[in-house]
Amino acid sequence: MNNFSRRGFALALGATSLTAACANGVGSNGGARIDARVDATLNQMYSQYPGTNTLRAKSTGMLVMPLVTEAGLGLGGAYGRGALRINDVTVDYYSVAKASGGLQIGAQQYAHVLFFMTDEALLNFRRSPGWAAGANVEYAIPSGGETLAAETTTSTAPIIAVIFGQSGLRLGATLDGTKYTRIIP
Repeated sequence: MNNFSRRGFALALGATSLTAACANGVGSNGGARIDARVDATLNQMYSQYPGTNTLRAKSTGMLVMPLVTEAGLGLGGAYGRGALRINDVTVDYYSVAKASGGLQIGAQQYAHVLFFMTDEALLNFRRSPGWAAGANVEYAIPSGGETLAAETTTSTAPIIAVIFGQSGLRLGATLDGTKYTRIIP
């Protein structure tokens, strides 16, 4: 009787694992949906801010987050999903998450693109199990239809972030403390 209950437990554990694996997103249309949003976001960015075409040409890869939703009331957070593109081809999907605390109130949505300007920066991003944006990111935040500053497109920063399309009732958008994690959509 003891062997049967152990065998039954092992079978139940295996069946549970198999069932959980069925919901891993493989075969879903989540990737196609993210790719469509990424395409629309890139088209909007290139038409509104032509200087980003220069960044695209110089970069070794781009992480595109088409829609990040951020909200806070004392404690805050943000979440979004996007794609990593190398040579205009999606190679991985990522989620972005951010938590914050302090004097804050409001909500906003925005898009952002990280341009990896060196092979080393791209490799470090892809190898990390959960990459956090920090001091090595230079911001190029176009406002009111302006073009990107010339120093941004000639910068030697390893990663350049372009944040645009902001809407909502919250001031400012930075990527400090933001964590990116590879996902299966």
